[in-house]
Amino acid sequence: MRRPLAVLTLVAVLATTACSASEDPPETVSSQGAVAAAPSDQPSSSEAPSPVPSGPLFTPTQPVAMSVKGFWSWAFYDLKADQLYGSTPNVTSDTASMAKAWVAADWLRRQGDANKQPSSTALNELSRMIRDSETENTFKYHVENGNLTSIKRMISTCGLTETKGTQNSWSLTQMSARDVARLAKCIGDGRAAGPKWTNWLLNEMRNVRGPGRFGPIEVLPADLQKSTAIKNGWLARDDGQWHIACMALGDGWSLGIMAHYPSSLGKDYGVKTCREVTKQLLTRH
Repeated sequence: MRRPLAVLTLVAVLATTACSASEDPPETVSSQGAVAAAPSDQPSSSEAPSPVPSGPLFTPTQPVAMSVKGFWSWAFYDLKADQLYGSTPNVTSDTASMAKAWVAADWLRRQGDANKQPSSTALNELSRMIRDSETENTFKYHVENGNLTSIKRMISTCGLTETKGTQNSWSLTQMSARDVARLAKCIGDGRAAGPKWTNWLLNEMRNVRGPGRFGPIEVLPADLQKSTAIKNGWLARDDGQWHIACMALGDGWSLGIMAHYPSSLGKDYGVKTCREVTKQLLTRH
């Protein structure tokens, strides 16, 4: 069943779609923390989600309207109903550091599948890669995962439909907003990191800190912020554009927001886009 949504980008009105997770909607043309303890060398059990007050947290069928420069796109996944909502479903943008969540998940799952116990050094490096978005060791793990093969594995494992990888780069991975929401679901349900390491990874994503803690997490109700897992990407590239990617995963929902726009506008311009989309989708604040 399709339900039309109105999304305003610049002066253009774009049609949005609500679709089942298995359905491929028609293409839409776009004009447009707190510091936690150091990780242990064993999988950790994540904190139980806080009780959610009655009533829905989000209303993904309501319009999302903004007047911004450049491109922006969003997707909301109702995991309980297995229903995707959003705008410009087939348009992609760079993940930048957001892809580090998959790099960590893929490496941990493969370790678990091989019955190997990661060293404390490796777990600390992966933790800093997620919590602090440290880039120093990311390429090392990406290469160990098979480089472009790892991105192709993400596509097949998580059922992504628009994602495209680039050899020798995890940050240049192109994803649609709805594929970001699907990746978040894939991390949450255990397909990405495997049964042994999913809770460990989710705990790291719930403890993102510093400059990477922005976007959806900033406008969620305070009682839900601790239980929401996030990973964001942000980078001003040589193409003269800031590339912003926001991924969030909560109890029964996931959210993906992608944007790129002139570098002169700065990082905060895209951060505000992620924050404002989330705010407009929220039913309660």
